[in-house]
Amino acid sequence: MNRWELVETITTPDDAGVMDLMRCGDELAIHVDGQQLMSTKEHGSEDALADLACDIIGSRPQARVLVGGLGMGFTTAAALRRLGPEGAVVVAELVPAVLRWNQGPLAFAAGHPLDDPRASVELQDVANLIAEPPQPWDAILLDVDNGPDAISHPGNDWLYDWAGLGAAFSALTPGGVLGVWSAWPDPSFTRRMKRAGFKVEIHQVRSRGAKGGRRHVVWTGVRAP
Repeated sequence: MNRWELVETITTPDDAGVMDLMRCGDELAIHVDGQQLMSTKEHGSEDALADLACDIIGSRPQARVLVGGLGMGFTTAAALRRLGPEGAVVVAELVPAVLRWNQGPLAFAAGHPLDDPRASVELQDVANLIAEPPQPWDAILLDVDNGPDAISHPGNDWLYDWAGLGAAFSALTPGGVLGVWSAWPDPSFTRRMKRAGFKVEIHQVRSRGAKGGRRHVVWTGVRAP
């Protein structure tokens, strides 16, 4: 039987915790303070985050998508599959090691999405690109921590509170969509999204896609045209 082995351990830039890249056979996982955040064998809900948003924005020829949190690259890869040749995906990632892992041992898992010329990574807080967008986004996809109840970076709470939701609403194009991934439901967050002006839908998605796995939640909030 394969056992989990440590590939690399790092301390997050703001000293919020210890992050480990682990390997067990052909599976890779990222842990924070000993708790698994994500795995290469469970990414169905990360794919769904991008797919649900792209279903809403449709075939906009020059769609600009902001992804908060690179993770293992699955949300980025799913968005790229849905965008046209003139689309763009900008990923905001706080941890340089996560970018390095996605360029190295993790690159194969999502199909090398960072090699796509339509993809770029900004090593900064996604909040900066929401509060001061270089130009309006067609979709903002947040896959940060475990959702509205943040665990590894308490400062991410801003993204899910009144100020962050208001900033996201303002940063979107008319008809644009805010997509938020979470490990569990949060009725209070649903109410905050609605009060911020979004037309909200809640989606139950599986961590292993059609193969099942754990139930996760994706919110989609549309800014009215």
